[in-house]
Amino acid sequence: MKRKERQAFNPKIFLAKVGSGKTIADFHQNLMIFSQGDPANAIFYIQRGKVKLTVVSKHGKEAVIGILGAGDFFGEACLAGHLTRMSTAAAMEESSILRIEKADMIRLLHDQPTFSELFLAHLLSRNIRIEEDLVDQLFNSSEKRLARVLLLLANFGKEGKPELVIPKISQETLAEIIGTTRSRVSFFMNRFRKLGFIHYNGGLEVHSSLLNVVLHD
Repeated sequence: MKRKERQAFNPKIFLAKVGSGKTIADFHQNLMIFSQGDPANAIFYIQRGKVKLTVVSKHGKEAVIGILGAGDFFGEACLAGHLTRMSTAAAMEESSILRIEKADMIRLLHDQPTFSELFLAHLLSRNIRIEEDLVDQLFNSSEKRLARVLLLLANFGKEGKPELVIPKISQETLAEIIGTTRSRVSFFMNRFRKLGFIHYNGGLEVHSSLLNVVLHD
């Protein structure tokens, strides 16, 4: 009798379950996933929640370099030969994170074309986002940068329905992300609220009308 053919590899199923070289852990808000300088020996995938990436300079100045959500990978620099973490990763809300050991990740990328395609799409998307962030920082006002960050946090422009209510995030963190002061963030947030672009109702609600700030010349 012929042996049954192996079921086709499904990246989504793979990333949803524990297994060889994979573990899943839940992180409470503000709980650290790894710290800058820790050994870099695994890749992480966000099943649920949001993660903040920060770096600290030699002089102790901290900067937010990324806000990631469900479906994003992080910690992939270890695949390029980095032995230690270049940033700190912490949960912004209740999050479920899949950890894939480096050796298993390399094997997957080599053996599973569908997984390689998924991971490549992630890397390309991340690269485009970094370029957009740079252009945003160089050419746009702090008001436009704040509006763009709020829309990204609410998943506007991504597949699926946008999240009107975004996770709790301090004005200090928003200021770090866009490169301005907390007082300026407070001023713009009040302005957005008065114009009806955002609303506070047990959380921060972001409306699509906020796009007007980003698109306005």
